[in-house]
Amino acid sequence: MGILKDELTGFVPVEQATEIMKDVARGSSILRLSKVSQMTSDTKKIPVMTEGAGAYWVGEGERIQTSKAGWIYPELKAKKLAVIIPVTKEKLNDATIDVFNELKESIAEAFYKAIDAAALFGTNSPFASNIMKSIETSGNKIELGTGATLDLDVSDAMATVEGSGFDVNGFAAKIGIKNSLRKLRDANGNQLYADGVNGKELFSQPIEFSRNGAWDKTKAEIIGADWDKSLVGIREGIEYEILKEATLEGTVDEDGKPISLAEQDLIAIKATMRLAYLAVKDEAFCAVVPKVGA
Repeated sequence: MGILKDELTGFVPVEQATEIMKDVARGSSILRLSKVSQMTSDTKKIPVMTEGAGAYWVGEGERIQTSKAGWIYPELKAKKLAVIIPVTKEKLNDATIDVFNELKESIAEAFYKAIDAAALFGTNSPFASNIMKSIETSGNKIELGTGATLDLDVSDAMATVEGSGFDVNGFAAKIGIKNSLRKLRDANGNQLYADGVNGKELFSQPIEFSRNGAWDKTKAEIIGADWDKSLVGIREGIEYEILKEATLEGTVDEDGKPISLAEQDLIAIKATMRLAYLAVKDEAFCAVVPKVGA
């Protein structure tokens, strides 16, 4: 068990890193809906079939036709995501594993908020693609209020994906839309939105609500997708570094000034992980977007 003052850089202990990643997965809508794969290097190519092999009716003695499946190989490129958490200088003398056990919730929260914001809306994103960019490119969006009720708007949005040969198999949505969903009924008076013990569903598909502050409500009310076309790659291991004299420009203290570790007798723990994101097919994503001018 290491002591921070002796080990100012390194990897977060495996047990704590595993717990942090579990918390990240629980808090991130993107990780819960998308296809997630482990990466052993900073790049990984994922085979995606674009055109399947064909089957043919064959008469007796006739030659069997052959066809070739079409594939593309989109590449996941891992980028570094970092969080800095100021703590008291006394933490230098604490066992490494105890410190990260105490801070794992804060580290995980910072990670999953940044992941969802980048993958959903491209907010502060290092990635070439994001879901909202795909929706803008494909035009698969329905303005809120186009239909008589929210469920009709969602259904029309789903139709834009289905028209391209994909199938919506889940939703991500802002937390503020739950009241509207609870009021939805079909022609027989049955609820269209189910909030059961096995999860939350809309049109019998899972729906994840963004509670972490990552959702940009100016861009979308709800997003539907064939989430098999939303790819996440995760490099194993979370690294840490102890900062002792930095000024944290992005963290403001009660006096409105950036925190100065040296002046305030603090240290900071910088935790980093590597993650990749890729939206493979623009047509596989859709959204109900806010009404213009609302």
